[in-house]
Amino acid sequence: MPTRVNRQTVDLSAYPDLLVLYLGMRVNRLYGIRTFFSFGRKISESVAGKPDGLLLHEPVYYSFFPMNMGMRQYWRDLPSLLAFARSEPHREWWLDFLRDSGGTGFWHETYSIKGGMEAVYDDVPKPLGFGRFAGIQRARGPMFGSAARLGRSEGGSPVLSETDLYES
Repeated sequence: MPTRVNRQTVDLSAYPDLLVLYLGMRVNRLYGIRTFFSFGRKISESVAGKPDGLLLHEPVYYSFFPMNMGMRQYWRDLPSLLAFARSEPHREWWLDFLRDSGGTGFWHETYSIKGGMEAVYDDVPKPLGFGRFAGIQRARGPMFGSAARLGRSEGGSPVLSETDLYES
């Protein structure tokens, strides 16, 4: 017997600066499994501390082969997300990853209720997400930091400068 659909929606007017962030870590090499699980533990501990501005954190499974898992996060606003990204221990994890990806690749895609979307793919061997239809380019100049890619001026400078990453 057919049933009626219980159709629901949400009122996001209380979140005028909402950001939705999809993040993933892909295992590229067998030894990357260790890196993958190490980061998973660190992230779980970090979000358990309820960073200011993090509204919701959910695990997401993208694929099991290659292993590509991550999370979806809802942030109150860009300044809250960037403050978390620049705080310890997140800042140190990010710098460590950029020095050595440990057999993994990392990516994120950000969607802003104010408009704008951006993404970065670090050591991800095959395009995914936006990269599958919009094409990939190097994260240099105005494409280096996430706030700049979103077209937002309140972002300040990235955790690591372009010069520090590419010339060190």
